[in-house]
Amino acid sequence: MDRGVTTLEARITEAANGWRLDRALADALPALSRERLKALISSGAVTGPEGLVRDPAKKAPGGALFSIAVPDPTPAHNEAQDIALDIVFEDEHLIVIDKQAGLVVHPAAGNLDGTLVNALLHHCAGQLSGIGGVARPGIVHRIDKDTSGLMVAAKTDRAHVGLAAQFKAHTIDRRYKALVAGRVSTSAGTISASLGRSSTNRKKMAVVREGSGKHAVTHWNMIRSLRDAALVECRLETGRTHQVRVHMASIGHPLLGDPVYGSARPVHRAVLATLDFRRQALHAAHLGFIHPVKSHALAFDSEMPADMQELFNKLIV
Repeated sequence: MDRGVTTLEARITEAANGWRLDRALADALPALSRERLKALISSGAVTGPEGLVRDPAKKAPGGALFSIAVPDPTPAHNEAQDIALDIVFEDEHLIVIDKQAGLVVHPAAGNLDGTLVNALLHHCAGQLSGIGGVARPGIVHRIDKDTSGLMVAAKTDRAHVGLAAQFKAHTIDRRYKALVAGRVSTSAGTISASLGRSSTNRKKMAVVREGSGKHAVTHWNMIRSLRDAALVECRLETGRTHQVRVHMASIGHPLLGDPVYGSARPVHRAVLATLDFRRQALHAAHLGFIHPVKSHALAFDSEMPADMQELFNKLIV
């Protein structure tokens, strides 16, 4: 089936006179990202006063009218699947999900379907724009498979670009609740330690020397002391792979149930076995950001899921 084409018109503002054409068109058409427009110009999809334009760096003349032929998005290669989602918020631009533990976010080797992306493709059928020319939900951040809690995905190019910019600027408010091992002697702290791949196991992350990995900062505070354990809140200043899990383990407080970075202490082993608790005790409990299109503040909270709450109850002194 041939793909359809939507023709858009955009007039360059006087303020954008002399800008690169891709930048000027992105300013006039905020629903399309600059990278998307750059690709469209290069492919011969943009026409201006002097005819076809193929150079994204061409100087844009203020007041000029351009025509952009935007092909309909190609279907994503991933299969849409009817998987139950706990939807906290949704509008035409984005969706906030309270992800259950065990749900993989994005298809990859070993998890080609049954993921959050598959679920969103089904739920948002016909509502997704062409991010990069492909109809798919805009995954701008991820949560580990066995971590539960809040995450946001974009439904439009404009929302995707805006959310990605906020994550890059570290202005997203993300707070996790974690059950950690050991007696926590102070009420709060900050962990500033770079993270990179472990030199002994490439599937693991590790604290590495500054400059050899990605800068990472976690602020934590204790909520309640438990039996040789504690409930803590971790606020992410950065968002690196396994950040909370590695950072808390690095200061001697690994997450309970963590099969990669933790080792169950005798006092906890029986409790974990009794509850059949087989995941890291980590929950994305708070998510706050500025709506990337409507510009108002949004904030969401999620209670600890039943399995973590039960573990917490068992450890109350």
